[in-house]
Amino acid sequence: MEALIPVINKLQDVFNTVGADAIQLPQIVVLGNQSSGKSSVIESLVGRSFLPRGPGIVTRRPLILQLVYSPKDSKEHRSAEEVYRNQETGSVSWNPLVQLLPKGTVNLEEWAKFLHTKEKIYSNFDEIRQEIERETDRMAGNNKGICPEPINLKIFSTRVVNLTLVDLPGITKVPIGDQPEDIENQIRNLIIKYIANPNSIILAVTAANTDMATSEAIKMAKEVDPDGRRTLAVVTKLDLMDAGTDAIDILCGRVIPVKLGIIGVVNRSQQDIIDRKSITDALKDEATYLQRKYPTIASRNGTPYLAKTLNRLLMHHIRDCLPELKVRVNVMISQFQSLLNSYGEDVSDKSQTLLQIITKFASAYCSTIEGTARNIETTELCGGARICYIFHETFGRTLDSIHPLVGLTRMDILTAIRNATGPRPALFVPEVSFELLVKRQIRRLEDPSLRCVELVHEEMQRIVQHCGTEVQQEMQRFPRLHQRIVDVVTLLLRTRLPATNSMVENLVAIELAYINTKHPDFRSEAALVSALLKSDGLVDDHTPMYRQKNPRPTSTPVSAVLRLFLRQMGERGSILVFLAKLLDCGQVNCRDRSPHKT
Repeated sequence: MEALIPVINKLQDVFNTVGADAIQLPQIVVLGNQSSGKSSVIESLVGRSFLPRGPGIVTRRPLILQLVYSPKDSKEHRSAEEVYRNQETGSVSWNPLVQLLPKGTVNLEEWAKFLHTKEKIYSNFDEIRQEIERETDRMAGNNKGICPEPINLKIFSTRVVNLTLVDLPGITKVPIGDQPEDIENQIRNLIIKYIANPNSIILAVTAANTDMATSEAIKMAKEVDPDGRRTLAVVTKLDLMDAGTDAIDILCGRVIPVKLGIIGVVNRSQQDIIDRKSITDALKDEATYLQRKYPTIASRNGTPYLAKTLNRLLMHHIRDCLPELKVRVNVMISQFQSLLNSYGEDVSDKSQTLLQIITKFASAYCSTIEGTARNIETTELCGGARICYIFHETFGRTLDSIHPLVGLTRMDILTAIRNATGPRPALFVPEVSFELLVKRQIRRLEDPSLRCVELVHEEMQRIVQHCGTEVQQEMQRFPRLHQRIVDVVTLLLRTRLPATNSMVENLVAIELAYINTKHPDFRSEAALVSALLKSDGLVDDHTPMYRQKNPRPTSTPVSAVLRLFLRQMGERGSILVFLAKLLDCGQVNCRDRSPHKT
């Protein structure tokens, strides 16, 4: 049974080191009102004064205190090694004068270790108090605020029983000084977090010179433990009760019954602390007072009885919780062992491994684009196939859906022609107006092209996240390396995106800057000149092209030449025909409104 508490302490050390609280371990949680004597009770259990003292709130961070019984002949906790570490930097000291002083724990009656200072040994309890104050100020600041991060302290002694205690900040109602306005809720939430653990024992501390019915500690304990199966009450300051009164009814459970019992203790007064009265003398005075004031129940009260009771309760509580703890620990061991096995063997050559991983990633990325990957996706398009689909399907359909005359009205064409001719009447379509209208339509191709670039960029980023199952399994071993590779590739793609957009914009600008009349498309359209003029009756089969007949009223030489001129523009022929028909209609309407000349 005595070995149960050290086992739980080892588990506590493991979880504190790895920063996990997946398992709720059995421990004793001390709570009470501010200045109710919590710190004095803990110091009496240890037998030394080591906790910070002062007015107002002093305990501002949870203190997880492990008391470890270490007899003189203990080989488990005592060591003959000498420690030559600088207390400030942690570096090894080679000062010969320092090395002459033994720093091991073989001959020490009691010593302490903090989790955050690693293997540093504290044999002076004043230094322990100072370290607690420094660590509290470091995390909680100097404004009397609290911090939920615990301080882990382990004390080895020949005069303690094995216990695990958690000292919490005292319950307060009104913020003082520069404390936050919600200090009451902060402290309450912190206390509830610890006492809600079903594997914890609640040590509710209440001062005897206050009404126990108004005890906040008892009230909060009942909220999380209504049956009282894991609550033990401690009544402090028995010697400060009003004259003519006693705590016999309270200690016997007649006022408020507590299932695990109520134990009364006598603390050192503030004057005793100022006078540096030792804990040993205080325990003797406590025993004397209890024998004199409460002789019938003196054996069931006092600090020594409290320590034995807590030790017994904790051992029995651990025994009851042990089967469930064992199951949960085994499950966690199995889970983390599987996770550890998935990381593979130990890395001997880091540089070689790093180069291999980056090379595999680059090969998988290229294979995904080229379609030569081992595992081909069957549910959706990805990689190079997706990029091909974007170019030929998405981008192609978008270009086909763009009508060359959308947004180009007859009024726009007439206005452009008239503005280009100035004060002179127009005989032929000015080249300037044609270029102006055509360039405006060509510019509409720029936005779909930029959108195509954006879609390809998104797909290439998507490939980074899904480029090969083998590479993904390899990356699971090194998640930070994987994230760094993804960041680098993503940044590279992002930096090339503006240059690609600029290239596309330049291609559109090149088309807008120059109309190449020597293009083969123009020559192929020139073969349609004769057929176009013949269809309009402008030339005979046996006369040269420059000899014209009288035009029919439905067609004019101007319209024929315009058709010829505009059809020579190749793919832009739809605009030509539109202009020619527009001018035909305009001239016919003019002849209809004026008398015919013979």
